[in-house]
Amino acid sequence: MIFIVVKFTVRPERAEHWLGLVDEFTLATRREPGTLFSEWSRSVDLPHQFVLVEAFADPDAGRAHVSSAHFARAMAWMPDVLARTPEIISLDAPGAGWSPMAELRID
Repeated sequence: MIFIVVKFTVRPERAEHWLGLVDEFTLATRREPGTLFSEWSRSVDLPHQFVLVEAFADPDAGRAHVSSAHFARAMAWMPDVLARTPEIISLDAPGAGWSPMAELRID
């Protein structure tokens, strides 16, 4: 799977609206064939920083994602809302999604 984590630092005055702004993008990404997950979290240390964690089944699914119309639309409006260039980690990882944590099991 292609595993991606992106940190988005939003202009502080726009932070409360960020999740609403990315809603269309997020829902469209989740509907793409080959998307395993696409989830947002908000930093507890920097309230205007959001982290996107997503995974795609294979490189073709990842390429289709960045070639999609909703990706292009998001890339067009995001610079007006962001405080700086997003930071990304992207890697090819074994597996096909989330697995149970071996060190902590709740039965």
